[in-house]
Amino acid sequence: MEEAAERVLIIVEDDAAFARTLGRSFERRGYAVMLAASLEGVSEVLQQRSPGYAVVDLKLNSEASGLACVQKLNAHDPDMLIVVLTGFASIATAVEAIKLGACHYLAKPSNTDDIEAAFGRAEGDTEVGLTNRSTSIKTLEWERIHEILAETGFNISETARRLGMHRRTLARKLGKQQVK
Repeated sequence: MEEAAERVLIIVEDDAAFARTLGRSFERRGYAVMLAASLEGVSEVLQQRSPGYAVVDLKLNSEASGLACVQKLNAHDPDMLIVVLTGFASIATAVEAIKLGACHYLAKPSNTDDIEAAFGRAEGDTEVGLTNRSTSIKTLEWERIHEILAETGFNISETARRLGMHRRTLARKLGKQQVK
């Protein structure tokens, strides 16, 4: 029963320095923080504790993407509040993250305040403003690339093959657009 009163957070991030910094920031706010860098790490944490909160990086250096981690965390506890962080924001990956159980999706850089606020906005907002801005060709291309990236589990070579472009060209496009 003690764990129910405690706010337990898992941070799934393969950048160890960023994970430690974010973890310390949440610990100062009263969270018990556990770190994982991969899908296997998530499984190990879930054997020890049952977190109520999760922050998941979308693009991990392991064989599984952050989306697979979101799916595993949601399967473990559908009430867990999961926020996905990404430097590769796109509509396609945002939609998939929400469908797999995330409550929010934030583009990097995001800080502890942004993430904690996202935990509190899990319900959605019917009053959010709609824009009349038309979508540019570059944005459409970016969205299509990320849709295929999500389908392939962030496999650059397979994504390039499906898009009919050279792998280096795709890597160059992703490098130019990355949100830091």
